[in-house]
Amino acid sequence: MVAMPEPAEDVYARIVEAVGPDGHLPMPAQGGWDIFPWTVVDGVIAPRTLAPPADEEPRYGESPDKPCGLCQDGVDAARVVWEDELWVLTHHGAPSGLPLVLTLSTREHQDMGELDDELASQLGRITNRLVRIIENLPHIGRVHVNRWGDGGSHFHQWFFARTARLPHVLGSTAVDWDDIIPPGPEDVWRADLHLVATKLANWGGDARA
Repeated sequence: MVAMPEPAEDVYARIVEAVGPDGHLPMPAQGGWDIFPWTVVDGVIAPRTLAPPADEEPRYGESPDKPCGLCQDGVDAARVVWEDELWVLTHHGAPSGLPLVLTLSTREHQDMGELDDELASQLGRITNRLVRIIENLPHIGRVHVNRWGDGGSHFHQWFFARTARLPHVLGSTAVDWDDIIPPGPEDVWRADLHLVATKLANWGGDARA
């Protein structure tokens, strides 16, 4: 398989085909989330009213009625890109708006701040290798690495690869664009997953994509 993420021109053409050159893509699901920070006031986008302080809900894995899905159900083998005895790298089942979105998780139920020095060192090495591998693919502008821990207590770190030369798809907003831009071709996506997996396996572990 030959990995070749789409150039900006192909991504833009797919958007124009969906909505026209002056059209707007549909609002992603985040627009309906309670934590979505924006609303419309008198036809103008404005920050929403901030809710007063309240007790935080337990995360998945912190209470019996909200078990950790990763520990309870295990990792979906069809989504594994690369793995070893301590870490597993997964995709999310299908192409999305950005060229690649991957998640690195620990095998054991641990959270950021609970990793021992050896695991933390491994995390740094794997993160650095993944960023280097993905940013060397054609037409990739940057890889954004994010860790959010408000939903689940099992450590997981996200890797968002953005297309080069799309002026609006920059910085933290690239994550939002991932749910807005129409998904790319599956064969291109799978070829890129395969290349990432095999290159990462050069340092150990097993390529699965």
